[in-house]
Amino acid sequence: MQSSPMPLKETQAVTSAPMLIIRPKKVFSFADLRELWIYRELLYFFSWRDIKVRYKQTFIGILWAVFQPLITMIVFTVLFGKLAGIPSNGVPYPIFVYVGLLFWQFFSSALSDTSNVLITNQAIVTKVYFPRLILPISAVITNLIDFAIGAVILVGLMIFYGYVPNLAGLLVLPLLLLISFMAAIGGGLFLASINVKYRDVRYALPFFIQLLMFLTPVIYPASIAGKYSKLLAINPMTGVIQGARAALLNTTPLNWVLIADSFIGTLILLAFGVYVFKKTERFFADII
Repeated sequence: MQSSPMPLKETQAVTSAPMLIIRPKKVFSFADLRELWIYRELLYFFSWRDIKVRYKQTFIGILWAVFQPLITMIVFTVLFGKLAGIPSNGVPYPIFVYVGLLFWQFFSSALSDTSNVLITNQAIVTKVYFPRLILPISAVITNLIDFAIGAVILVGLMIFYGYVPNLAGLLVLPLLLLISFMAAIGGGLFLASINVKYRDVRYALPFFIQLLMFLTPVIYPASIAGKYSKLLAINPMTGVIQGARAALLNTTPLNWVLIADSFIGTLILLAFGVYVFKKTERFFADII
């Protein structure tokens, strides 16, 4: 039995139906901020999903956020504090290196997760529309939870060694965390944009992060570099780690010039990362 052809009026109605085409803008604007606010519940969902997936089917669960910096601190204390005799500005080496590790692991983990966030969410990116900036932001927020959990050990170490930070020191910590946040987002957006097309990023980035750690005063004070300490200041995480140690441990006076340089540097990095991300966003679904 042959089906009767669709009447002409119905055919015209179907073909003349309005079609909505969504194209990402090439530049960041206030409309993007408004869109991020509209999709804020999706940001919460992605962040909560990443936390649950990260520690799913693990024996100790979220305590891995504590063990990772703690075990690393113990290994570094034995190797660099005891055997190599690296100075720690007059404070016990365990607490000295843990302050650096806490901020460094937040930055490095957030940078790594952000650079791979489009690949790991490939099915969502190619099928559903939402502001793509939500994915890298949620990846950094997930690591912010790990940072807060790891900070509990730092509080215990400070109580054990009898260090009491002054009020001004505590007030500068949110600024240092903001600089780390911007550095991870800015670098992550750039790497995520090129990782979509060139998958070499996911293999090269761990080596780059490991190398960068030794170019950052995580396990040693910046003063040990002597005349080359100014080269270390190019790295924005140098200002963050030195500022955190000065604020929490009173090792040296707060270097506001170095902190300001780190803030300006990460602001430029963030602007560059957003620019590259928005410039290439329209190709994500096609080449991912």
